[in-house]
Amino acid sequence: MSNKGSCSPGCESLYAFSRSSIGAKVCMALSGAVLTGFVVGHCIGNLQAFLGPEALNAYAAALQKLIGPLWVVRVVLLATIVIHIYNGLRLTLQNQAARPVAYASKAYNRASLASRTMHYTGIVVLLFLLYHLADFTLGVVEPEYKAMVDPVGRPDVYRMVVHEFGETGVAAVYVVSMLALGAHLYHGVSSMLLSLGLRHGKYDGLIACLGPMVASLVVIGNCAFPLAVFFGFIGPST
Repeated sequence: MSNKGSCSPGCESLYAFSRSSIGAKVCMALSGAVLTGFVVGHCIGNLQAFLGPEALNAYAAALQKLIGPLWVVRVVLLATIVIHIYNGLRLTLQNQAARPVAYASKAYNRASLASRTMHYTGIVVLLFLLYHLADFTLGVVEPEYKAMVDPVGRPDVYRMVVHEFGETGVAAVYVVSMLALGAHLYHGVSSMLLSLGLRHGKYDGLIACLGPMVASLVVIGNCAFPLAVFFGFIGPST
């Protein structure tokens, strides 16, 4: 018996919708909403670094105590990233198949730089995520800092990030990656809301501004501490 024969009409309709271009856009939008929420929350957590080693190390220690829920969040985020990338590739291939001839120059120029570079900024963000996990989460890049503890026995996350961002290469990679993330959010957030049908004459201006606003806040929030460390405004004893 085929899978189609054993599936209910509602299941078949949902499957057909998920395979359509509209369904792919909705999946992209929903997964993008989850990832945007995580990025904003992560940015807010990172800002605790400005409160000093006590605040940041306490925050990191509190997260480590939530090991069960933390792994659930990680698995959900991993699945969301896979869904986001998969549907992004599907839409790209569908668009290329539907338009074997490139757009005219006039139409191309109407698109923003952020929208035209979504694939490239997405790749940069993905590569940075893998590096960030290897460095700060798994401690593969500099394992000696993963073993450091503060005076009360907690992982000394503050000392580790201050050391990392004091290095030109690490600071540059981080800032460039955040700029790529910002460009991705710049177009992605507004596009996400439109894909979910949140289009209204009264609010189109706000929706158009929301992407740039979120992108700006995330870039500024995530780059402020690394740049403060790199230029010497913040040090290990601050």
